[in-house]
This record gives sequence, structure tokens and C-alpha cells, in this order.
Amino acid sequence: MKAALVVMALCGLSTMAMAEESNAKVAVQQQRAEQYTYSTKLDIAKVISVDEVPNVCGVVPQHMTYIDSQGKRHVMEYQVMGNGCSNG
Repeated sequence: MKAALVVMALCGLSTMAMAEESNAKVAVQQQRAEQYTYSTKLDIAKVISVDEVPNVCGVVPQHMTYIDSQGKRHVMEYQVMGNGCSNG
């Protein structure tokens, strides 16, 4: 009986941790993305995440979340070619 209660408590804590992590990701995604241009001065100390390139044939927006040398979090948007083009 005690083991079942411990397992249920751990599952509850795991669910709360996953929900908190999900909320943090949503907050970052809602952060306004800075548009990259060739004249943009980059100050990237650490890359946090980069979107997966979609499997489409064409230019698509890409987002990179990073921390600058001052410790501030940024989201940069830039354009990449999708992975869906065939070479034949």
C-alpha cells in the first residue's frame, strides 16, 4: 500500500514538472523573434534550441533561441531551405 502511494506521488510530481517545462517552452515561443539580416551583429554565448527544419521544398522561417554574453535570452528568426526538395 505504501509503495502504491509513493508511486502515485512521484507520478504527480512528474506531471507537474512536465507541465512547468511545457509552460516555459510556450513562453519562449511567444517571445517576439528578432529578424536576422546580414548586417545583424550577433552576440551568441550559448544556443538553447533550434527549430527542426520542416520536410518541405521551399524557403521556410527558422527560429534559434540563444543567450547572449550578458545572459539575456533572445529568439532569432531567419530563413532556411526546407529538407523536402529532391535532387532528381
